[in-house]
Formats: sequence, C-alpha cells, structure tokens
Amino acid sequence: MLNQAAPLVVAIEAAAGRAAGTPWEGPMGVVQILVTVGALAGLSSVMVVMMLAQPRIFLSMSRDGLMPAWASRLHPRYRTPHVSTIVTGVVVALAAGLTPIGTLGNLVSIGTLMAFVIVSLGVIVLRRTRPDLPRPFRMPLVPLLPILSALVSLLLMMSLPWSTWERLIIWMALGVAVYFGYGYRHSRLRSAVAPGGTRMAPVPEP
Repeated sequence: MLNQAAPLVVAIEAAAGRAAGTPWEGPMGVVQILVTVGALAGLSSVMVVMMLAQPRIFLSMSRDGLMPAWASRLHPRYRTPHVSTIVTGVVVALAAGLTPIGTLGNLVSIGTLMAFVIVSLGVIVLRRTRPDLPRPFRMPLVPLLPILSALVSLLLMMSLPWSTWERLIIWMALGVAVYFGYGYRHSRLRSAVAPGGTRMAPVPEP
C-alpha cells in the first residue's frame, strides 16, 4: 500500500481510520492535516529551490561562453536571470504536465546521482590539475572518500530501470553535442589557457 507517490500520507490516513471512534480520533485528524500540508510545503520548497538553481547554472555557463548570451541576461530592476528563469519554468511545466510522475521521479533521481558521480570524480581531478584554486573547504581522505561517493551513487543508479538509463544516455549525448558544437568554441575559460597549458590573464565577463 505504501508503494506510491505519497506513502506518508497513506500511512497517516490508515492510522486515522483505525482511530475512528476512539479518543485518538480528534488528534489523528489534526495530525493528518498537518502531515498533508507539511508534505505539500516540503515538495513545493524543493521544486522552488531547484527551479531557482537551474537558471543560475545557465547564468554561470553563459558567462563562460558555454551557452548563448540570453542565458546571462539580467533583469534591469531585480538583477535576476529572468529570461533563463522563464525558459526553465516553461520547460518544467511542460515536463510535469505531460510526463508520468514515476518517470519524472526516476529521471530526477538518475540525473542527481549522475551529478554526484561527476562532482565526486571532479574533486580528484581538480586536486591534481588545479591545486592553486581557493578552497574554503578541503575534502579529507582524497581520493578514498570521492571514490566511495561515486561508487555508492553508481550503485543507486543501477537500481533504476533501463528505460531511465536510456533517457540519461540520450540527454548526455545531447549535452556533449551542444558542448562540442557550441560551448567548446565559445568557452572563455578555455581561451584563457595558453596552448602549452599556462593560464593567461582571465577573460572579463560581459
């Protein structure tokens, strides 16, 4: 019975049903309302945070030249990336309205876990290739902890169905195509590195 989108609400409703006709009926009714409202608030806050983060990722990518200039365009009054926020909202709304909730959940899970794998391995790479980067926090036990983090994320990814992996491969292929078709040639960070690997003066942001 709990294998559905809102298992906590189902459990509370079952407990409230068993409490009917007992002194616990009133308190369980209040708990049922609080849990339902709390679940909706929690899901809404997560969605808002993720939708606020994505336009700022586009903003950073655009400032490096990996995406067109419209993604880094700021609102003249609020100083927020309004264009990329609108684009993100429209895409998310279409995906939410046209895609089954189970498929969306699997896509979010595999995308997040894939990001964890890339970040974990990136810690090892950057520790060797860019030891000069400022690090407010240095991850201990490198490379042991990043490797364990990547392995655990991969194990969780293996539990997802093959159809989710197919979608991940397609999206990754599209991302690689966009990078080599547009981002690689326009990257300001890459152009700031001399052919021999020596870093030149940083390229100013637009």
